[in-house]
Amino acid sequence: MTGEDRPPLLEATHLTMRFGGVVAVNSVNFRLAEVELRCLIGPNGAGKSTFFKCLTGQYQPSAGTVKFRGRDITGAAPHQIARLGVGIKTQIPNVFNGLDVHENVRLAAARGVKTRRMIDRTIAEVMDRVGIGDLSSRIVGTLAHGQRQLVELAIVLAGEPAIMLLDEPSAGMTNEETARAAAILREINRTTALIVVEHDMQFVKMIAHTITVFHQGAILMEGPVAAVMADPTVRDVYLGRRAA
Repeated sequence: MTGEDRPPLLEATHLTMRFGGVVAVNSVNFRLAEVELRCLIGPNGAGKSTFFKCLTGQYQPSAGTVKFRGRDITGAAPHQIARLGVGIKTQIPNVFNGLDVHENVRLAAARGVKTRRMIDRTIAEVMDRVGIGDLSSRIVGTLAHGQRQLVELAIVLAGEPAIMLLDEPSAGMTNEETARAAAILREINRTTALIVVEHDMQFVKMIAHTITVFHQGAILMEGPVAAVMADPTVRDVYLGRRAA
């Protein structure tokens, strides 16, 4: 069954965001199935990040609707959307620098009504999945950038979201760290839907089956990685020589 046939986990209909006379997102229709992974790509200023922020409640759309599992969440506050099972990872790691890695993950795992045993189990599972068990006692503020990115990924995952929205998760990583992050995201995608806003096309190739291309606030094209990257219009507006 294709993503179009399955009931959507997340759906935007005619989603529009205006800033004065500037239309940053222009009547976008978007559907994401349960446990689907979608990469959003496009040139700077294409509307990707604004669209992302409309989905997560950071911006209230000028028009259109956003639904999560059939529930209208248009204009809901970020914390309300998060409680429904939407996890967000921004490009700049959002962590407690003065605490160790274990405590950072514990604080995320402890949200909601949970027993100590449930919290401990979540911490162990998440740190194992992200591969940061060896960093457990390290103070986050002393970690390298790539390690901090993985810690925040663990923090988001500890909230047990149904979907994770990630803004440039490979930014600033070495080639080795990027490959490791790609493997982690593929593993997470076994149980969790992902929307990844990304510029690094090599990273996109590592993780994506389907790509949505934004251009001038609208969706230019959507489809399998190979088809999108071979499309001459996409290459002209975004990929250029990097797709070769």
